[in-house]
Amino acid sequence: MGVIKLKNIRTFSYHGCLIEEGKIGSDYTVDLKIKTNLQKSAETDHLLDTVDYVHLNKIVTEEMAIRSHLLEHVAKRINIRVLNELETVEKTTVWVSKINPPIGGDVESVTIKLTETRK
Repeated sequence: MGVIKLKNIRTFSYHGCLIEEGKIGSDYTVDLKIKTNLQKSAETDHLLDTVDYVHLNKIVTEEMAIRSHLLEHVAKRINIRVLNELETVEKTTVWVSKINPPIGGDVESVTIKLTETRK
């Protein structure tokens, strides 16, 4: 098994329970880690033998563009879509962070982490 991790994918999205969050939006960062077999690609040096980072980034940015009330919901969608679209991925973990959340305090970010494993 090997690991591929995309760090600090930045998006501007409209997640949150407050009506205002759906209108004005906020900055987010996403980290995505997948576990997959990297032995063949390490030997062949061919993109077709690995998980394409471009595909992973596309999944994250497309799912972050769909409004959710909860970060957990968007994280679950990202994980499930990775497993559905990339059959060699065995496990996926996503961290979704809302930068400067509107929670009435001086908080840099709030982050949720969610993991899914292929069944």
